[in-house]
Amino acid sequence: MIHELKFIGNYVSHHQIYNHAILAMMDTNHHIWRVWSSNLHRWGLQDLLASFLEAAGPLTLIGAQVLYVGQPILRDFVPAAHLRALTSMLEDNVQRDDFVNCLREET
Repeated sequence: MIHELKFIGNYVSHHQIYNHAILAMMDTNHHIWRVWSSNLHRWGLQDLLASFLEAAGPLTLIGAQVLYVGQPILRDFVPAAHLRALTSMLEDNVQRDDFVNCLREET
């Protein structure tokens, strides 16, 4: 059974709302990745980080968990949206591969 919400005269399912929220988060993450990629290119670290992320594979899940545990301290130094984008990227193979491609394509 699909629950529906009445929204400005239209019926919208929870599934549609969830998909919209996920797409909005992905757009935000891609914007943040571009900022990171630009900084890493400026510092000459893009290839090193891309290689590390490719080699680390499933170990990046542990990195995401460490970030979750350290989040109360890291919030003072890193914007919350950047922490969310980083943990999301480390937990998801597709996002990690997309970020590696972002690092490799930037000139």
